[in-house]
Amino acid sequence: MPTPKVKFPETAARGEIIEIKTLIDHDMESGQRKDMNGVLLPRRIINRFTCALNGKVVFTAELHPGISANPGLTFYITASESGPLDFTWEDDDGSRYTLSRPLTVK
Repeated sequence: MPTPKVKFPETAARGEIIEIKTLIDHDMESGQRKDMNGVLLPRRIINRFTCALNGKVVFTAELHPGISANPGLTFYITASESGPLDFTWEDDDGSRYTLSRPLTVK
């Protein structure tokens, strides 16, 4: 089971730009490799990542087979209001992995 992780400051001043780092443990199988019997392994990658603050999307990314295993993303947002930061990773097989952490804006 993929394990998502995030790192960012728990508190920020209103208008401050904060760095957010994410990482998810995932094999990111491209669909181009073969197993020991010569059968292609099915493609299985995280294909979309979304970060929302209070339900409003503040960052999104589309991922492709060229991304390495255990993809990590670093991005920046402006701390505009307090609330939950909700992170969602979507897999080719329809699985969704989520994590939510509070952000306090002073």
